[in-house]
Amino acid sequence: MIETNMELLKTVVKAGDDKRAEDIMAMDVAGISLLADYFVVMHGNNDRQVAAIAEGIVDSVEKAGYTVKHVEGKDSAKWILIDLGDVVVHVFHYTERSFYNLEKLWSDAPLVDISGMM
Repeated sequence: MIETNMELLKTVVKAGDDKRAEDIMAMDVAGISLLADYFVVMHGNNDRQVAAIAEGIVDSVEKAGYTVKHVEGKDSAKWILIDLGDVVVHVFHYTERSFYNLEKLWSDAPLVDISGMM
């Protein structure tokens, strides 16, 4: 299960990077949240890029054989949340990312080294 979650995380990070998502970071929230094992946060610079990033992630995850449980926020393209079960992805418009500051909210969570996933 942990290896599967890490593979799913790699798929998400690579898909975001392929769509030129910026400042991609992954937090290991398994020890502090019942919601998921990993939160992934990234942003795009305009509504169209945010939507393309989210769509690219959903497509890549489905092609890899994983299930997308829910996608929320596609209409506004300001903050799109992609629920993949043990991995939750937050794709922000850059102006919204600093406002919500999830990195600070979940600052107790250790960061995952994703440098080899891109």
